[in-house]
Amino acid sequence: MNAGTGDRGGECVDGTDRGRTDRPKAGRGPVAGGGAVLFSDAPGGGVPSADPASTRRGATGAGAASVPAARPASSVRPGGVPARARRAGRWAKVAQRIVPDDLQPEALRVELTDLGDAFRAYQRRPEPDLAVLADLHDRKARAFARWADVTGDASLREEADRAAAAARTTREMDANRRGLLVDGEGPAIERLLTRGQGVHARNVLEHVRARSPLPGADARLAVLMLTLRAARAGTGNVTGQDLGGWLASDAEQVLQELVDAGWLVLPEEVTAENVLLSRPEEPTRVTVPTLIPTQPRPFFFGKVTRARLSGWAQKVVGDRKLRKKKAGPATRLLAVYTAAHSRPDGRLAGAGEDGDGIALDSAASFCGLRPEDVAEHAGLLVAADWLVEDVDTAGERLRGRLAERVLPLSGLL
Repeated sequence: MNAGTGDRGGECVDGTDRGRTDRPKAGRGPVAGGGAVLFSDAPGGGVPSADPASTRRGATGAGAASVPAARPASSVRPGGVPARARRAGRWAKVAQRIVPDDLQPEALRVELTDLGDAFRAYQRRPEPDLAVLADLHDRKARAFARWADVTGDASLREEADRAAAAARTTREMDANRRGLLVDGEGPAIERLLTRGQGVHARNVLEHVRARSPLPGADARLAVLMLTLRAARAGTGNVTGQDLGGWLASDAEQVLQELVDAGWLVLPEEVTAENVLLSRPEEPTRVTVPTLIPTQPRPFFFGKVTRARLSGWAQKVVGDRKLRKKKAGPATRLLAVYTAAHSRPDGRLAGAGEDGDGIALDSAASFCGLRPEDVAEHAGLLVAADWLVEDVDTAGERLRGRLAERVLPLSGLL
């Protein structure tokens, strides 16, 4: 048996013309000579292509025939994109659909192409943004509806309807997370915290209420702010400007008391006075041992939530009208507590409670006050336009409502 031949029922392909089969089989190729290779998955639906070398040899090779190169037909799949365009990698896709490169009008083709790119860019975002996603679903609904009008494809109309429903659902989810008033219930309010972050904020406040190493309001305020700085890793940066904004003239003394109590650890050879001199470009790295990850963790949230909670507390403590009224640490702590324990409409309420108002003893304990002193500081918050005027402390509960200007700071109970 000659190399390249075989006993296959009397038929084989060896490039010669000796009475054996003169038709090449799919998946086999010539061993020598001018036979054409045919693959079952060749472009163009199995059209053979000529061997360029045999074409150049022409009739000089014995038994060889000059076979002109066959140009595959432009097969078109559903969706209207020629195979040659797909092979060239020039097609665009949106929602797993290929956008035909000859789709008219041109503005629709461009919008579908841009929409696919926008969805893929959203998937690469480090953090989700439901408002952006809802807008993308709206665009998709409009674009697919127009595509359905142009092509008469009912499946495109169904895709447009699904996108419109997804846009509505996504907006409702976003409103729920942000505590926005929707469906004509009132004006939309951009909240600083989501509902989930509001839960984390109350957990931090309860931790500070129960675990503060010192009883005074000034120390509790410092513990709150430093806890939020170090909540994830047990360490955080602080500057003299931070401490001065929180505690004014008592900052150095309070910081030293926290160090002496073992709650706070400063870097080696750094004193409380040095911390007060640290600038924003060179902050001091402080450590809260009870928050180091090797210890049992009191909080479980990510870096984005930590930063959001810290920023929320800073906005409350540094509120312009509270500063103008020279509100002390206890009043600022009560502002933080009332903001965290309020419903989206601003009404004060206890976590997990159906009724209005917050327990006086809980608020007093967090602020380092006696329960009978809470009413005085609530009055200071009314004067600073933090609470509205109908505040009362009857029945050992603090009832009231956040002023409209501070509704964005609500904890969204």
